[in-house]
Amino acid sequence: MSGDSHRDVGVTNCPQAARGQSHAATWPVGKIPLMPGPQGYAVVSCHVERPLDDGVWRRYRDLIRRRPSGFAIASLMRPPAAGEDGGAFVERAREAARLGPFGHHIHWTSPTHARPTGPDPAGAVRREGAWLREQGLEPRFFCGGGWYTDDDVISAVADLGYADCTATAWRPSYLPAGAPRAELAQPAWVKLADGRRVLELPTTHSLGAAAKSLLGSLPLVVHLHFHDYELLDAKRRAALAATLAVLARRRRPVGLDAISATEEVEWGAVSSG
Repeated sequence: MSGDSHRDVGVTNCPQAARGQSHAATWPVGKIPLMPGPQGYAVVSCHVERPLDDGVWRRYRDLIRRRPSGFAIASLMRPPAAGEDGGAFVERAREAARLGPFGHHIHWTSPTHARPTGPDPAGAVRREGAWLREQGLEPRFFCGGGWYTDDDVISAVADLGYADCTATAWRPSYLPAGAPRAELAQPAWVKLADGRRVLELPTTHSLGAAAKSLLGSLPLVVHLHFHDYELLDAKRRAALAATLAVLARRRRPVGLDAISATEEVEWGAVSSG
């Protein structure tokens, strides 16, 4: 698609709008009070996959506190696996939620193996989502590990009231042909077979892809993602800082919780595999 073409995407300050409960505070891009202009918007999310690694967490916490280049980074956090410290996770998740948008990132098989290898991936999403809420956490966003999703998983996402970030604007090269996933270029409401809708906020760029794209065309809404463990590498930290600084000149930084949409697409047109 054309990198700077307009689509029916909105920015809202109303949390209910992002959950599909109200459209009263959603406006088309370019007609948003106090946020005029055709420059588009950019959001940043982090897949927090090593939340109990003290060195990773320290660097990540410091980053989200700083809000680099004005970005309120969304923390999509992997809940603890068996044997990991749930109390420490909850403490850090609460801190992340105080500092920016907060969401749920799942690794189905193990902390280091993201995509599912066993039955009932949707059941795992529901169990983890319920556990997070039992701890008093309120995730609003979801991203499947390894970009995995299917009909039952997106139904679980709807059950939990999440907005979804699992769709990508590109096909990950490491996935085999026919691997279950979803593809969408820009935010839209995805209509499920039972009539329910899920707000899809597709991930458009990895850190590396965003860095390579900055001098060319960009989509109206850029959703850049990175991993918390990348912050251990000085070159990756520098690349992230430089990329966000340039991106903030091309697209207006907003939080993931500020993005909504008016376009609607059928789930079957988005999903594959």
